[in-house]
Amino acid sequence: MSTRVAQVLLGLTSVLAVVAANAVPQGQTAPGTDAAWLPLFDGKTLTSWVPSKFFRPGDVTVENGQIVLEAGNSLTGITWAGPPLPTSDYELALEAMRVEGSDFFAGVTFPVGDSYCSLILGGWGGNVVGLSSINGMDASENDTSQSMTFDSKRWYGVRIRVTAARIEAWLDDRQIISQDLKGNTVDIRIEVEPSRPLGIASYRTKSALRGLRLRRL
Repeated sequence: MSTRVAQVLLGLTSVLAVVAANAVPQGQTAPGTDAAWLPLFDGKTLTSWVPSKFFRPGDVTVENGQIVLEAGNSLTGITWAGPPLPTSDYELALEAMRVEGSDFFAGVTFPVGDSYCSLILGGWGGNVVGLSSINGMDASENDTSQSMTFDSKRWYGVRIRVTAARIEAWLDDRQIISQDLKGNTVDIRIEVEPSRPLGIASYRTKSALRGLRLRRL
């Protein structure tokens, strides 16, 4: 073997050693990057979800890879009953559809540090979007309140990010909320307390959910 070939092989061996030393094991992420998404629904069973204990709710079923919330007397929903999930520095994502009805088809209640908050999509007659509650004001009253038109039988992508500094939300990859937490208090309406620590509910509306997932930041 010539000296030149030996030098090339030695250099290649050194490069491979560096790559191997810095490789991230399968299933993990490198420091400083977002973690991989953790599925919260297998598409077949409720698994770690249970029907929320609302008053006279509709049925909760799994059909065609979706969780279906039938319209109830008021609220119908699912509540997380699995292992503890993060309360800050995380993202929650799902897809939601209003199948029938005219009120909110996704009221997503999620932890924010030592408290909770809800993102309401299509409330107060079908169009109000916002966080409930900020400084004691619900989604129809505070600065996050806005009006949007939602089509029935259409999937909407929802993503919520919670950090120590703020709550952010996206709808179909368009940011709709960026709420500063400094100097503000967050809480939930008493009606959705059965959704804690994490839950999704609909109000007198049949809705469908799929693609529920979470990742740490």
